[in-house]
Amino acid sequence: MKKIFTSLIKPETHLARWVIALLLVGIFTLGSLGHIEPLKEFLDSEALTFKIGNFTLSIYKLLKGTLAFVALLWLASVISVSGEKRIKAINGIKASNRTLLIKGFQSVIYFLIFMIGLDILGIDLTALAVVGGAIGIGIGFGLQKITSNFISGLILLFEKSVEEGDLVELNDGTYGFVRQTGARYTLIETFDSKEIMIPNEDFITNRVINWTYSNNQGRIEIIIGISYDSDIEKARDLILESAKEHERCSIHPEPQCYIREFADSSVNLLLHFWVDDVTEGRFEPQSDVLLIIWKKFKENNISIPFPQRDLHIKNPEALSR
Repeated sequence: MKKIFTSLIKPETHLARWVIALLLVGIFTLGSLGHIEPLKEFLDSEALTFKIGNFTLSIYKLLKGTLAFVALLWLASVISVSGEKRIKAINGIKASNRTLLIKGFQSVIYFLIFMIGLDILGIDLTALAVVGGAIGIGIGFGLQKITSNFISGLILLFEKSVEEGDLVELNDGTYGFVRQTGARYTLIETFDSKEIMIPNEDFITNRVINWTYSNNQGRIEIIIGISYDSDIEKARDLILESAKEHERCSIHPEPQCYIREFADSSVNLLLHFWVDDVTEGRFEPQSDVLLIIWKKFKENNISIPFPQRDLHIKNPEALSR
């Protein structure tokens, strides 16, 4: 019984749609030819009419409304399936975004059909608007966040600023891959295999770093301190060689090494080098390059100092007392 009712509400197969279409055409044809007129007069008689306040409802109106309701749902199903096929045929949208767009399209279609059905049944939409407005205000406060997240999801869908497979970093330090974008949240998988559900609103109202928005290149930064007694130019050349020797180091742009400051115990140098695909990780190439630098410094007598302090005693005689 449930399956039959579902098939009437939302016919999914072509056969079900054709059966409902022929049934509706047959009923409306008989009605236009006047063959249903005796049945109409009987079902619309005063004996089969119910009154609830100022609202009257007869068996005929109930059957008429039910048929109209089924016809409208059939029409909505046809439009929904047609729109779903067209949306799925769009190649520039990710699978998760297609699902979100389809759900939004279906919601609009069924809402419009519902409003048309109320008008056919003769329900005063003005009174409904007043009641619905009051209920809507109450629900609006309760569902404010859900609505905000849904609209934010639609904005992300159309802007394509965050898509499935992107590597993102949020303000709170959450760092990982976008695995799914839903109506309420975006699922992020971190590098330690945690799956975090981030409300869509956070991607609109907060600052988000998308490492793969326009390209997959990423920059790695290494700060190295060397002794004041070491050859700075030689150390700089060795640092650049170390970066270029790594297999994941990008050719363009080339690695760069800068002298950043003369610190208390060391001369600090800054290395910048890029990797072609940041989604493969940054810590591994950073660790590898540091190890290469360590070996080259040892071979070329470049020392990495540790903090030192000189102690000057103004009154050494006081220590002998």
